[in-house]
Amino acid sequence: MALFRVTYFSNALAGQTDVCVVLPNDVPPMMSQMNPHYARPMKTLVLLHGYSGGPWDWITGSNIQELAGAYNLAVIMPNGRNSFYLDREPTGEAYATFVGEEVLEYARKTFGLSRKAEDTFIGGFSMGGFGALHTGLAFSHNYSKIAALSSALIIHQLRHMTPQDNNPIANLAYYRDIFGDLQTAHLRECNPEVLIQQKLEAGEKLPGIFMACGTEDFLIEPNRAFAAFLKENNVDFEYKESTGVHNWKFWNEYTEPAIRWMLDEV
Repeated sequence: MALFRVTYFSNALAGQTDVCVVLPNDVPPMMSQMNPHYARPMKTLVLLHGYSGGPWDWITGSNIQELAGAYNLAVIMPNGRNSFYLDREPTGEAYATFVGEEVLEYARKTFGLSRKAEDTFIGGFSMGGFGALHTGLAFSHNYSKIAALSSALIIHQLRHMTPQDNNPIANLAYYRDIFGDLQTAHLRECNPEVLIQQKLEAGEKLPGIFMACGTEDFLIEPNRAFAAFLKENNVDFEYKESTGVHNWKFWNEYTEPAIRWMLDEV
């Protein structure tokens, strides 16, 4: 399994950035010839990390290298820092554009990957789950399937935050920097629900959505609420719950099922 650490200048981020890439282009013939996934072109999966994480989290926390080889997937893992994968006008760091367009185009050009949306998927956990939903919807011309695990769907909670809140993740200034006016964030395009409503009104095709969250996860209620929103709006989605908290044990339970769902194997 080929593993790359790529450092390049990102125009979207106005600076150097790191990307981790797994490429199953060195799988021995004895392993690929009997695998039906190698009878088709390689597909691409962009995977996003969570808050305080980095591009190597999926490598150290999961068996994504093994899954990439088993399912003939190029896996692109960009560095989203603590951006929620949103464009940030005050800093000029356009993380939504970076993940939605730029890093995908860079990987396609550099590694010769498919340019078809039907061959390209995006997923993530926690902050990366939110990022996968937002990016996959905002750039649906590039992504046909979205997998969101334990997603940090906190958009409706933002307007209720106060300076006195003892938020264990970050302070109020951080959320204002990321989402702008917290009183209106749920009404703007940083809310995946707003993107869905816009695309439905325009008659555009939406990517399929796979969601999973642990029943003991502190994010279970916003995930349930988003699943209810998808159902109410007749969006094609799959939602899973099982015993679990906000950790790799749970995310590893659903990574392969999410990949199989993306490949229409369920």
